[in-house]
Amino acid sequence: MKGTSKYIEEIRSKFPLLNKKVYGKPLVYFDNAATTQKPQKVIDRINAYYNSENANIHRGVHHLSQVATQDYEDARTRVKNYIGANKVNEIIFTKGTTDGINLVATSFGELMNKGDEVLISAMEHHSNIVPWQLLAERKGIVLRVIPIHQDGTLDMDAFHGMLNEKTKLVAITHISNTLGTINPIKNIIKKAHGVGAKVLIDGAQSIQHGEVNVAHLNCDFFVFSGHKIFGPTGIGVLYGKESILDCMPPYQGGGDMIQRVSFDQTTYNELPFKFEAGTPNIVGGIALGTALEFMESIDTKQAFAHENELLSYAEQKLLTVEGLKIYGTSKHKTSLVSFNVGTIHPFDIGTLLDKQGIAVRTGHHCTQPLMDFFCIPGTIRASFSLYNTKAEIDLFIHALKKAISVLS
Repeated sequence: MKGTSKYIEEIRSKFPLLNKKVYGKPLVYFDNAATTQKPQKVIDRINAYYNSENANIHRGVHHLSQVATQDYEDARTRVKNYIGANKVNEIIFTKGTTDGINLVATSFGELMNKGDEVLISAMEHHSNIVPWQLLAERKGIVLRVIPIHQDGTLDMDAFHGMLNEKTKLVAITHISNTLGTINPIKNIIKKAHGVGAKVLIDGAQSIQHGEVNVAHLNCDFFVFSGHKIFGPTGIGVLYGKESILDCMPPYQGGGDMIQRVSFDQTTYNELPFKFEAGTPNIVGGIALGTALEFMESIDTKQAFAHENELLSYAEQKLLTVEGLKIYGTSKHKTSLVSFNVGTIHPFDIGTLLDKQGIAVRTGHHCTQPLMDFFCIPGTIRASFSLYNTKAEIDLFIHALKKAISVLS
C-alpha cells in the first residue's frame, strides 16, 4: 500500500482478513475499538487445538487432558507476565471485560454494606455502569458519578471532592471507548487509596494501545477482553490482588471451583480456580496466550507511535471537513476519533461509508449517558490499530466527503 512503511506492511501481512474486499472495494477496517482482527498465528493456534489437543482440562490423567491443561496454564502465566502481575494465581480467566466487572460487582460487592459508595465516571461503558446499578438495588450501595468537561476529560477536582470514608471502590475506564480520552489512572489510584478505597480499571481499550503494568499502577483490579488485543472473542482476564480475591466469595458455583462437596458443606478451591466454575473457554485462553505472544514479537513502541501518528493525521484531515465536530479533544487520547457532520445522522454516513469499503462504528457505543451529556443521538467512530495506514485514512476521508455530498 502506497505510503506504508515496510514495518507496517510486514505487520499487515500477518492479518489475512485485511485483504478482503467489500462491495468490490478494498476493506478499510476502522472498527478496532469494537474488536481487532486476528493474526494468522492466532487462527492457526485455534485450529491446532481442535485438530490435535482437544480435551477438557484439569484433573484428567490422560495425555490429551494433560497437554491441554499445560497449554491453558502456560497462557495464564503469559498473561501474568504481560500485564506485570506479581503472582499467576491473581489471573482469573473470564468471558471478557463485562464478565470481569460483573464478577467484581457480585463478589466484592458482597463485602459492601448499605450506604457504602462506588464511584464511576460519566464516560463509562454500560458494562461499567449497569453492574453497579444492580449492586445498588441489591445491597443499597450508593453509586456516584464523576463528571467530565466538554473536552471529554475527567473533572479531577470534582473527583477529589467526592472521595470520602464511605468510598469503597472506584471503577473507572483507563481509556474511553467513545472519546479516546486517557484517564490519569495512577493519580486516581493514589487518591482513592488515600481514603481506603479499592480501584477497578476497565482496560478494554488500553490493553492494545500501550504498556500495562498492574504492579506499577498498584490497581486492585484490572479487566480486559482478549478480542481487543488480537485474540478470540469469549475470553478475558480479571486481575485482582491476591489478598483481596482471597476475601471475596465465589462468583459462581460448579465444577473446578470446589475443593470438596457434600450435601452438608462445600469447601472452595484455591485461587484462581475459586472464580472459574465449569469448563472454561479452553481454546480461547490458549489463543489469547498466542495473541500476547504475537504482541511480544513486534516492536510495540514503534507500533504504538504509529497509532498516535494515525490519530493525529486523521484528526487533521477530518477538521478540514466543513461542519464536522469531533467529540473528545483531550491532549491525552488514543487512536480513535468520534465525530458528527452537521445534522446528518451518523447511521446514514456509516451506511454510505460501508458501501465504499470503509468499516466504522456508528451509534451510542454503549455510552448512552455520554451521548446525553453531549445532547446527541450518537457519533461516527473511526478507531485505528497498528496495522492501519495513512493511505487508508486518505481513502476514508475521500469516502466521507462523497457520503456527505450525497446526504447534504
